[in-house]
Amino acid sequence: MNRVKNQFNLEGKVAIVTGASKGIGESIARGFAEFGAKVVVSSRKQEAVDAVAESFKADGLEATGIACHVGSEEQLQNLVDKTIEVYGGVDIIVNNAATNPVYGPIVNSTSELFDKIMNVNVKACMLLANMCHASMKSRGGGSVINIASVEGMKPSFGLGMYSISKAAVIMLTQNQAKEWGKDGIRSNALCPGLIQTKFSSALWQNDAILKQVEKHLPSGRMAQPDEMAGLALFLASDASSYCTGGVYTADGGHMIAG
Repeated sequence: MNRVKNQFNLEGKVAIVTGASKGIGESIARGFAEFGAKVVVSSRKQEAVDAVAESFKADGLEATGIACHVGSEEQLQNLVDKTIEVYGGVDIIVNNAATNPVYGPIVNSTSELFDKIMNVNVKACMLLANMCHASMKSRGGGSVINIASVEGMKPSFGLGMYSISKAAVIMLTQNQAKEWGKDGIRSNALCPGLIQTKFSSALWQNDAILKQVEKHLPSGRMAQPDEMAGLALFLASDASSYCTGGVYTADGGHMIAG
């Protein structure tokens, strides 16, 4: 009974979700908790992650808030160490934290800007997964979910540096999958399109841009953060046990639009 339904069960699993104080990260973290995972809610400010963790607990879910700026290797290591201290290990990582401090042509980008975007969007994903590798392997395997973007697959004007970083995240994912499969660790990339979050507000708060995007999309609309949680749950759970190195879009048809 429930042979397929039970594949989505995350009971006994420990998940770290970065950038989880709001938006896509918070929705994914809640989804994992609702399916039984012990979830570490992480973002830069302790008050913010505590508030999210407490809201989960109020609904009978298991969660702990651990602050971490992913641009700091020391804070990343502290995040992993504290997670293992509290919950005994790590089974699932969602590398969701990201930055995009500029909207404009790449010709205007500086070396400082390049370093900031690549450090947060790419290097942090590599470092956190590397730090969790030993724990995942010792627990029989795990799932790494890197939140990339359709911008890493198909460039748009004004988002060049962000696109470059997300393309790197996709290749990082595929290399993790290739190297870590023997350890029972899967790695997949989730590529959202336009989601109504604070992160993307510069796009959807501009009526002209939003109307252009919605006209372009087969779905005719942008998405809400909760619409990313189901795909993340699939990739975290045994339902995707044969999926690794995959690049999954949730974009309202952006990639097939003319």
